[in-house]
Amino acid sequence: MPYRRLPNTDQARLSALQRAVQAASEADFMEQVISYHTLNDAQKFLMQFETQVSQYHDNFRSKVSANKQYRHNVQNARMYISHFIQVLNLAVIRGEIKKEHKELYKLDPNNHILPDLSSEEDLIVWGQNIIDGEQERVRMGGFPIYNPTINKVKVYYDIFKEHQVNQSMHKKTTNRVYENLEVLRKEADAIILKIWNQVEEFYKDQLPYARLRNCQRYGLIYYYRNGEARLTPETDKKIEQQKAREKVLDLGI
Repeated sequence: MPYRRLPNTDQARLSALQRAVQAASEADFMEQVISYHTLNDAQKFLMQFETQVSQYHDNFRSKVSANKQYRHNVQNARMYISHFIQVLNLAVIRGEIKKEHKELYKLDPNNHILPDLSSEEDLIVWGQNIIDGEQERVRMGGFPIYNPTINKVKVYYDIFKEHQVNQSMHKKTTNRVYENLEVLRKEADAIILKIWNQVEEFYKDQLPYARLRNCQRYGLIYYYRNGEARLTPETDKKIEQQKAREKVLDLGI
């Protein structure tokens, strides 16, 4: 007899529960393979589990879609902040802006290398630094930098920050739904195990192939070991023939 193994994916768990409930609903009234209490628990839980799995996948797809747009916004913010700092450095090198004014942007007056903008935290810090610095320098009478203007940088910076908040909310929502789903997975496994035990117990006295087919009808999943012979109708036929021969020998015919 092949061995059984509990489902390890949400879809497989749903399929196992659906098949058990369906088979029980189609069974003869007198053939109570699954206890009423277990079947009732499975029916109620199935609706809850289906809803939670669907909600998780919806949230996950929404998160993936939002993440694509978010990465685009991060790229735009990084490009405009980087470009603005490069233009500022060139203006300092040409003598159009005093190098001491770079301190308004929290930049080293003697260093024209771009600050690290690799992380989103860096973008938040340096984006705010150059916005505050440019506004302060212009307030002091300096000419604004163009191409890009600080207003254009601010537009892409604000979009990035807004989507970062949204992305964080998407992540928290998805994680919360996932944690709820993890709890339900354990409950699903417990119910499936109880159903499978009851089904196998009910059909335990049948011949191997008949037992296998009847158990599979209730959603049990079996796997053959390496080299193990597969059960077929011929398997049961041979067993019946052997029993018949033994009966004849016992009767001394």
